[in-house]
Amino acid sequence: MGGESTTRTAPRSGGTDIGPVGSRTGQRLSGLAVALGLVLFLGGFAWGAVLYRPYTVPTGSMTPTIDAGDRVLAQRVDGDEVRRGDVVVFEDTTWVANAAVVKRVVAVGGDTVSCCTDGKLTVNGKQIDEPYLPEGSAAEITNFPTVTVPKGRLFLLGDERQGSLDSTAHLADAARGTVSVGAVTGRVDAVVWPMNGMLERPTGFETLGALSTPGPLRTIGALIVVGAALVLGGGAYGPIAKRLGGRSRTRTELAGAR
Repeated sequence: MGGESTTRTAPRSGGTDIGPVGSRTGQRLSGLAVALGLVLFLGGFAWGAVLYRPYTVPTGSMTPTIDAGDRVLAQRVDGDEVRRGDVVVFEDTTWVANAAVVKRVVAVGGDTVSCCTDGKLTVNGKQIDEPYLPEGSAAEITNFPTVTVPKGRLFLLGDERQGSLDSTAHLADAARGTVSVGAVTGRVDAVVWPMNGMLERPTGFETLGALSTPGPLRTIGALIVVGAALVLGGGAYGPIAKRLGGRSRTRTELAGAR
C-alpha cells in the first residue's frame, strides 16, 4: 500500500479575500480615508490662515486673561464688527510706533464711560461686572473722568488695570484716549500657547447690547484633528492588515499540518 497523499485546495482569489495587504475593498477605503483626511487637514489649515493671524503679546497688561509672552490667534475683522468686551489687536502710532497693541474694548462710539462706581467700571450709567480682572483688583482700579466716545472710535482698557498703558494713559490726547475702529486688525479668539483655549465671553456687557459671535476656530480645529486621524488611520491600514494576514496564514498552515 502506498503512502497517502493529501491534496490541499488553495483558496480562490476574489475581490474580498484577505491578502498580504488586506482586501481590495479595504485598500480602497483606506485610500479614500487618506485622501479625505488630507483635504480636511490641509483645508482646515488654509481656512485658519485666511481668517486668523497669530500674535505674541509682549506685556502683562492683559493678565490674567493673557500673560506676557502668550501666543494668541486673532480673527481678521473690520473695526465695525467690534463689540463691547472684545479683546482686540490694533495699531495706533500715537500709542506705540510700528507695533500691535492688545486691549479690551469697554466702550464704543456714542457710549459714556467712567470709573468707578462702587469699584466698578460704568458704561452708559450701568455698572459692569468684569470677572476677568485679577482677583481683588476692583478696589485698585484707577479712577478716570467720564469720557464720551466719538462715533467710529473705541475706548480700551487692559485687564491688569494698574499696569496697562491703555486709553486712560492717553486722556490728554485730542481723541481723549480713544482709538479709531479702522486701527483694529483682529479680534482675539483664543490663547494657543500655552493652550489655554478660547477666551471666555464678556457677559457683563450683555445688558448694553449684543456680544460678538466667536469665530470658527473650534470648527477649524475639529477639521484638522479629524483630518489627521483619517490620514493616520488610513495609512496604518496596510501594515495592520499585512500583520493580521500573516497571523491568519500561520494559523491556517499549522492547522493543515495536523
